[in-house]
Parts: sequence; structure tokens; C-alpha cells
Amino acid sequence: MTDQTTQESGASTERANREAKLQALRQLGLDPYNAAKFPKSHKNQAVHEAYAHLQADERTEDAVAVAGRVMAIRNSGMFIDILDDTVKLQVYTPKDQVQGEFAPIMKALDLGDIIGVEGKVRRTKRGEITVDLSRIVVLAKALEPPPEKWHGLKNVEQRYRHREYDLIGNEDSRRTLRTRFRVIQAVRQFLTAPAQDFLEVETPMLHSIAGGAIAKPFVTHHNALDIPLYMRIAPELHLKRLVIGGLSEKVFEINRCFRNEGISPRHNPEFTTIELYQAYADYADMMDIAERIIEAAAIAATGGTDVSFGEHTISFKRPFRRATMLELIQEHSGFDLNLEADQAKARQALGAEAPKSADWGKLVEACFEHFVEPKLIQPTHVVELPKAISPLAKANPARPEVAERFETFCNGWEIANAFSELADPQEQRRRFEAQQEQRDAGDDEAHQVDEDFLKAQAAGMMPMGGLGVGIDRLVMLLTNSPTIREVIAFPTLRPRQHGEAASEGNAEGDES
Repeated sequence: MTDQTTQESGASTERANREAKLQALRQLGLDPYNAAKFPKSHKNQAVHEAYAHLQADERTEDAVAVAGRVMAIRNSGMFIDILDDTVKLQVYTPKDQVQGEFAPIMKALDLGDIIGVEGKVRRTKRGEITVDLSRIVVLAKALEPPPEKWHGLKNVEQRYRHREYDLIGNEDSRRTLRTRFRVIQAVRQFLTAPAQDFLEVETPMLHSIAGGAIAKPFVTHHNALDIPLYMRIAPELHLKRLVIGGLSEKVFEINRCFRNEGISPRHNPEFTTIELYQAYADYADMMDIAERIIEAAAIAATGGTDVSFGEHTISFKRPFRRATMLELIQEHSGFDLNLEADQAKARQALGAEAPKSADWGKLVEACFEHFVEPKLIQPTHVVELPKAISPLAKANPARPEVAERFETFCNGWEIANAFSELADPQEQRRRFEAQQEQRDAGDDEAHQVDEDFLKAQAAGMMPMGGLGVGIDRLVMLLTNSPTIREVIAFPTLRPRQHGEAASEGNAEGDES
């Protein structure tokens, strides 16, 4: 008999035993799934805090009602640990009651069941805050064992595929995802506070044209209209249209975006960003806001601005370093890409990574990715990116070949992107058309001509700064998470075929 067959046989027996216990409860008229709501008086953490003053072996006459998942059963049910969304709490039942009035329920209990308990609070001789049971209700019968039976779901694929089981048994996972949502709350609170006064808005997730970024979209089809539609790759163009229309001079959206590209430790097909736009501002203003958002997120996540990630300590204290893309390339490679001779040397050094086109902007981008990106550990604003790779950004008046744009890098990752928005509809059309030519030539990431946005610009687009911050990567940094799948509750996975066993791999099999 193979190990897999043995495991499957054991799981089948476990399931059968649990279903038999469920039937026993039903025969007693105690069907857990028909149980009424349970009026909790306290969460477990609140009980620990309220009675922290108790001395060893000190009792109270205070009754509480608590509920949670059974995580441990000891001494045939005399001691039970229950876990809610805070911490564990011990429940005690005397042996005569375990074998007496509560025997039918105790015999039917398994790890993973959800129970409600009423009783008085005391601290045991060994110092444990405990509820002495006077009433117990089974609120849900777990037909599958909790993660402890699976060694805490050490199988990485199982952790991501069945996050609910991972959360039951893994405090680190609970802490990471709670931090994610605290970060999102902190960003929202920062932007909507009177000092910033941004208006939170919503924009479409289905687009007739894939726009707002250079990326490959997901394509779907609308049956009633009989047209193709694209899942949003960025909300940028719609957000700018709201500002143009005068809805508000400051708007933001915490949005889900979708890009039909590779899966890797830093990429998931759907991801979360915060995008904001401010009228009468430029990319320098966006740098200040980016730093404030990131610093606020760090404080919300960790209580401070210094964060450990791997072997590095990263400081998110303002201000961040600022340097041009060309300065950083020269600093880390020695090539001055203003010089034709160095451009030739750079192409030779890049080898197969050198861009096929003669475009200067593409060469700058390739050199930056090769020589610089991995070395930017501390937060750094990389400014003055080539205009050729910035189709929606305003050109720098003093140097038209670069844009008034910056990207913020940390730990070698891009975590923010911003620019002074291009407001000239005629120049925007020229850039869209250039992008369309690239698309027609086979570049499926290039921008299409968006006539609706051009018409919006033609109404008169004021000077504007725009910023996007990647929530997923930022949370990775703030939680010391090596892969994006740790910080997304339900990451994208290849569907498992019927009967296929869980892989022992790292669940990054689609990596590219």
C-alpha cells in the first residue's frame, strides 16, 4: 500500500467517524447546523485581559459566554482549548460532569468543532485563565480535521488552495493578512483625512479598451452587446476623467487590477493598488504623498518605520533618496547613456537582454533593470524615466526625451509609479498612435488609441499629478513575506484535476 493510499484510507475513516458523531448529535436533537445564534459576552482576548489581575487559584462569580473552534481536548474532555479570532481560552469541566450530564456532547466532540460555552472565570493553580463550564452548545460539527492533523498545513500548495484551513492553524498567516487589511485602512484614513481631503471613488472593471498601463489584458466577451471587453489593467484613464469633469480635484481608488502575465513570487494575475490623482499638482507633489502613504502603512503594520525583510533592515522614514534613472545607471554600471559610445558598450554588456529596437528609451530601461534594480534595497525614488516608456506622462520641458515621472523602488522591487500627467490631447494622440503601431506590429502590451479619453482631454485637462502604489508588494515588505501569495488571501492557482494529489512543491509552478 502506498503512502498516498494509506493517507486516503485514514482520511476516509476520520471522515466516517466524524459523520457518525454528527448523526449521534442529531439523534439527541442537537443538530449543530440548526443551532440558534450564540450570544457571546466576550471574545477570548477580552476574558484574558479582564481577569489578568487574578492570582493563581483565585475564583470569581463572574459568568461569561464565549465561543470558538476546539483546538485541543485533554483528559477525555476535562480541558478544552477554544480559539476565536483573537486567542485561545481554556475551558474546564469536572470529570464527573464529563462522564455525566455533558457526556453525550463530550463523546461527540472533535478537534475543529465550533462550540459555545458559558461558565464562571477563574485562574488555575498553574496560572491559566479558565472558564468553568456550566453550559455547552455545539454550533458546528467539523467533518474534516483541523490543520494540526496535517502538521499545520506545511504543504505550501494546500496552504494557498485552502486558506481557511491555513488560517485556522497558522497564527503567522492570520497576522499577515490582518496586517494587509490594516495597511489598506491606514491608506484610506490618510487620504480621506481633512488634511488631504481626497474623495474615494469607483471606476469600471470592464473596459472596452485596455488602457492606463502597458500590460497584457485579460479578454472576455459580453454576450448581449456582442463585444469583447477587457478586465481592468489600471483605473488611470477613468480616474482622470472624473477630475477633468470636476467631480473632485482629488480622487483615489483602492482597486483590483488584472494583468494576463506571468505568475511569480512578485506577480499575481489580480492585484491591488491605490491610485490617486490631484489637480494642479505635479510629480514632485506625488513624491511627497507617496512617502507619506508608505510611511503611514509601515507605522500601521509595525508600529514604526524600520522594518526587517530577509537580511536587510529597511527604513521607511521620510524622506527617501531621489536620483535620476541615468544617474543610477552610471553609478552601478559606469555607462553614461548620454554618450553614443557608452550606449554601444551597454548593448554589448547586456548581450541577449539588449532591446532589439534602436530606441534610446528602451535601452535605458533595459540597463536600469539589469544593472540597478536589484541593488535598490532602501526606498528610492527613481526620477526622469524615458518618455518612450511613459506614454501618459508629461515630458520634462528642460529635457524632452525624459518624462516628469518617478518610480519608487525598495528591495529591488517597484512599489510605486507616478508622474505629471500629460494634458495635451494632440500630443496624447501622437503617443497613442505610436503605441498602436507597436501593437499592430505584435506588441500585445502596447496601448491602444482611446478616443473616449482623448475627447475628455479635449474638454480641457488641468495640470495634474497621478500616483499608484502597489499594496501587495508593500505588504510583502512590511510582513517579511518572501512571496506575494502569502499576502493575498486567495492567490491564483492552477485548478487541480479530479483525484490529483496536492503537490509538495512551492505552488509557484506557473512562474515566469
